Amino acid sequence: MSAILAAVPDAIAPAVTIKTISARQLVARLQDSREIAVIDVRELARHVDDGHVLQSIPLPLSQLELQVDALIPRRDTPVVVYDAGFEGLAERGAQRLIEVGYRDVALLSGGVQGWRDAGFEVYTGWHVLSKAFGEFVEHAYGTPHIPPEELKSLLDSSADLVVLDGRNIDEFYNFSIPGAHAVPNAELPYRVHDLVPSKDTLVVINCAGRTRSIIGAQALINTGLPNRVVALENGAMAWLHAGYPLNTKHHNTAPTPSHAGLQKALRSISQLRERFAIQEVDRSELDALRADTSRTLYLLDVRTREEYQDGHLPLSVWAEGGQLVQATDQWIATHHARVVLIDDRNGVRSAITASWLIQLGWKDVYTYGLDTATDALEIGPGRRSAVGLPAPASQITTDELKEGLDAKKISLFDFSGSQSYRASHIPGAQFALRSRIDQRLLDAAAGRDIVVVAADPALARLVAADIARIAGNDKVRVFAGANQAWKDSGQTLQGADHAQWHDPADDVWLSPYFREDRFGAFKTYIDWEVGLIDQLKRDTTISFKHYGQHA
Repeated sequence: MSAILAAVPDAIAPAVTIKTISARQLVARLQDSREIAVIDVRELARHVDDGHVLQSIPLPLSQLELQVDALIPRRDTPVVVYDAGFEGLAERGAQRLIEVGYRDVALLSGGVQGWRDAGFEVYTGWHVLSKAFGEFVEHAYGTPHIPPEELKSLLDSSADLVVLDGRNIDEFYNFSIPGAHAVPNAELPYRVHDLVPSKDTLVVINCAGRTRSIIGAQALINTGLPNRVVALENGAMAWLHAGYPLNTKHHNTAPTPSHAGLQKALRSISQLRERFAIQEVDRSELDALRADTSRTLYLLDVRTREEYQDGHLPLSVWAEGGQLVQATDQWIATHHARVVLIDDRNGVRSAITASWLIQLGWKDVYTYGLDTATDALEIGPGRRSAVGLPAPASQITTDELKEGLDAKKISLFDFSGSQSYRASHIPGAQFALRSRIDQRLLDAAAGRDIVVVAADPALARLVAADIARIAGNDKVRVFAGANQAWKDSGQTLQGADHAQWHDPADDVWLSPYFREDRFGAFKTYIDWEVGLIDQLKRDTTISFKHYGQHA
């Protein structure tokens, strides 16, 4: 490794010496057994569309202090930071990590471009490691599938079949195949037995595209379900493209398992525990894992949202099992970390989730069954821990804000996120991204006082501090309460028709379902996803393990 003097634009932060790591050095580090986290600090759309390192996670500079504690909880973890290679974002992100206590931070030399120039694969898309794994599973184990035309014909003829949707409940509510049950993937082995009237019933697993259809179907095959199980080929995308309708705003959740159904689920999961050597820990063993500060430990609760909110272990994070497999990079940043999956005492959902995480490459995976009689539990949605928050900035009242906007003495910038901004914003507010705060923002303010609005109060504090570094404390204030406070005072909000874009909406990636040319976007997406298997064949930095006939 070498060291460079970080070039941080527009005096947002003082220069600091940060070491660098080359692409080849990073590959070697990813291949050994020591912990490491690799983060892309660009906005999400740039991570998705412009290409990234497969074994990295998106952690935009805009959200760094708000998410890093959950994603990289141990301050001694080696962290490699990168951007496109020429933006200065990586330098700013690396310095911020050092400031909040991370002790081993390096820059990827040349960023994505340096990685590409070294001959390594660059991947577009989101949650790509999990989606590439889905393609591997289908090819390695021959996961059977059914085309939408055949499924529609069987449904029209009232054939003996069930359609189970492996996505999360919110996605199912947005749209679903008529007659399907909402059974998120980790719930499938737990709830399927009461949905299947006989061993002759065909079981069809679907999702929006491919991955969760494949993983869900293969999960039931792996647990020994005697029925014929198939994935809907290319999911709801193919269903829509074939001209078939979808239900919307509809719930059809699978019931809690009956006693007989639970017994079948428990028997089906026992072989997975043996096959993948899944270790179950008791409370004393869990306490020992938590006390070991030399290793990173993720406590992830794989039950439903309602179960989690009704009572969970302190400092555990809700990560519904099916989604955890689908989007591992949303919860786990540190490679070679320890992972404890928390479930009820039955452990069906934690076992199926553990089996997939082990195949994805996490070796130290454990399960823990909550004991509601002895475990001290927290109620509610869980706590988020932001790091490095500055002192609150001066605030402005609703009346002062309205008066200043009317008199054109204030420039208002909304940092809430582009989707929220499109839905509603204060008249005159310009959408802006924290990662793009620089002289352009001061130019746009044109000498007027700057007011920051953000739905997240912690983000508003961070933004105000960043602006104050280049404009001075006396030039920036925060409107506390954001849109809700404005609305509560009797003022009106505006929508997308009145949007003013200081920065592009790079903070989100637009699903193919919401593109203008939906069917064209479907084809592009499916072609991309199927093509991941060829990228994996060319990629020398990662390999998934084959476990015989079944995964």
